[in-house]
Amino acid sequence: MQKSRRAFLQNMALAPLILGTGRLMAFPSTEQPNKKNRVQYSVNAYSFNSLLRSGEMTFVDMMEFAVDIGLDAVDLTGYYFSSYPKKPSNEELFTLKRKALELGLDIAWTGIRNDFVTPDIESRNADKAHIKDWLEVSSKLGATIMRVFTGRNKSEDFTKDQIKDWLVIEFKTCAEYGAENGVIVGLQNHDEFLFTSSEVIDILKRVNSDWFGLILDCGSLPSNDPYTEIEKLAPYANYYFVKEHVKTQDSTKIPADIERIASIIKNQNYKGYVSFESLADGDTKAIIKDMLETFQSVM
Repeated sequence: MQKSRRAFLQNMALAPLILGTGRLMAFPSTEQPNKKNRVQYSVNAYSFNSLLRSGEMTFVDMMEFAVDIGLDAVDLTGYYFSSYPKKPSNEELFTLKRKALELGLDIAWTGIRNDFVTPDIESRNADKAHIKDWLEVSSKLGATIMRVFTGRNKSEDFTKDQIKDWLVIEFKTCAEYGAENGVIVGLQNHDEFLFTSSEVIDILKRVNSDWFGLILDCGSLPSNDPYTEIEKLAPYANYYFVKEHVKTQDSTKIPADIERIASIIKNQNYKGYVSFESLADGDTKAIIKDMLETFQSVM
């Protein structure tokens, strides 16, 4: 059951959306195992956080950089739209969508902030409405997956298992919203509330929806052996974030073995997007270009 769900979601991440038919159509893959892999590459807007927030860089600038280094797509994070948390205008969205088409890029991913582990029910309901709005935005942009978080708030009045119970309920509702908009709701493991691969897998299985998947953040699995954690989650991944670091058990950042991560993804016969995100000081564009080239040397 899980294997077939994962195959459906991975195909969806690259499937064309046929508009006007009232349903989402995916063309089955006829690729043979010995043929070239179907991995495609993106860059996450958070890499340019300060530049985008200051206005020194725009989404169009980021798109042009992506083209310059040979990427296939861009990740447009919601909070870099000036209207956020409100939805942008159709004019703004469609201008970006057209620009991506002109440059030969996909807008593969969108993402917002939310907190579903707070005991404040009204706050959780507001975040569900926020997610529903931005799933509509994602659909208009042509993105087939939108990132959500768990949140990091904790309550002394509830056990972690109790919080997980309502977390699953909220994600089930979000998956229904995703189905309505043709966009997968992708949980990004983010070293906030779910810290191990087994915890993440448990939530994925309990939500159990074709419209709820995993954005595997290779840099946010705190462990004495983060690569084993990545391998355990790899069969469930619908999208990857590769950063220049991984984390030790105490969440200390250490340099990532990009080639090893690429090997894990390659061995899974993964077909989908790998997005690069740099959080380090220095020349961000050069760092991302180097990460891409190192990763591709394995693929």
